[in-house]
Amino acid sequence: MKALAASLLFAALAINISVAQPAASARDPAPVNQRAVPLWPEGAPDAKGPGPEHQPTLDVYCPETNSSGAAVVICPGGGYGGLALDHEGKQVAQYYNSIGVTAFVLTYRHSGTGYHHPTPLNDAKRAIRWVRDHAEEYNIDSSRIGITGFSAGGHLASTAGTLFDKGNPDAPDKIERASSRPDFLVLGYPVISMSDTYTHKGSRNNLLGPDKKADDELAKKLSSQHNVTAETPPTFIFQTDEDTAVPAENAVAFYLALRQNKIPAELHIYQRGVHGVGLMQGDPILSTWSRHLTHWLRNNRFLRPSATGEVSGKITINGKPITWGSITFVPEDNLLPLITARIRNGEFSAKNRDQIPVGKHHLKIMFSAADANLSTQQAPAGIAETTKISPNSPDELTTEVREGVNNLTLDLNWAQ
Repeated sequence: MKALAASLLFAALAINISVAQPAASARDPAPVNQRAVPLWPEGAPDAKGPGPEHQPTLDVYCPETNSSGAAVVICPGGGYGGLALDHEGKQVAQYYNSIGVTAFVLTYRHSGTGYHHPTPLNDAKRAIRWVRDHAEEYNIDSSRIGITGFSAGGHLASTAGTLFDKGNPDAPDKIERASSRPDFLVLGYPVISMSDTYTHKGSRNNLLGPDKKADDELAKKLSSQHNVTAETPPTFIFQTDEDTAVPAENAVAFYLALRQNKIPAELHIYQRGVHGVGLMQGDPILSTWSRHLTHWLRNNRFLRPSATGEVSGKITINGKPITWGSITFVPEDNLLPLITARIRNGEFSAKNRDQIPVGKHHLKIMFSAADANLSTQQAPAGIAETTKISPNSPDELTTEVREGVNNLTLDLNWAQ
């Protein structure tokens, strides 16, 4: 087979194809980590004692390099009676650091320390306000602050994402003037309902407390699927089908409420996996949920907002339109969105929400093997892909996308 040749034709605002260059240097390191930062330095409201168990705190984990400017408050689970601070706290913070997100692990008050609703929610709302108020100190974009929660911590995160407020502009405490609305939600096997047959009864009893655990009206008000509105933040959810402690009906109910309100959402339900798996790094299947989350954060532009350009064009092979395939724009900055456009009858278009971030990208073209008359030995799966002008070329295709309209015409000459 002869080498693959490509001719690239561009208009005045066309894309420029060039040899790939090393990625841009990392940003300055973020501030150093801190532990047990009090949410209320003068003492938490309604505290039942002076001890540390009565003072909600944040453990701060900062990326060592390449900070994205995004931040997240992490709510460990524990049935509202304890906190799984390691595998649903510290480990998750370290994952977020690996993708440039500053993480704040919340030690909130709960039944195990003598507190019930609304104290945990007040602690979570205060944590979001605190991070927003300290955004400049931690090199954070105050419009990209999310909240993550697992199990009962997922319920806490979902209530923070549905029962938020804009802050009190007249409050003497300036932190209380900040909004408590998170900009995105990440929920892992969350408790959602406090009133249906699939609720986690232990979480309900601990949250409502002995005096109100039979209060069905309050339980329904704290069932987050009933509180989703058009203002609820975009949400990522993961769950397992085998979870019997907090059944998947919880995650599904919240997802359906998000769909009903047209909130951008993504739900992953894995068949296998018990409750409380955390990142589950040792499982090659279940551990993929965090990679899905990374792509979701990237493509929703929470990791690296940027200017974008509209890209469209035509792709042919041996002079004939590619009947079916795709073109992927892989940014050199791995925090920017990874966008794939579908090719049909030789044409593709990346417009509207799928516009391509401005900057340099690698190109990957996938097409049907039938378009190039490839044998099953050459393309066993029936598809072929290329990232180079020719198979033997050391140069990979890259493209520089500019703001405005970008036009790309690509003709692959795959001679037999």
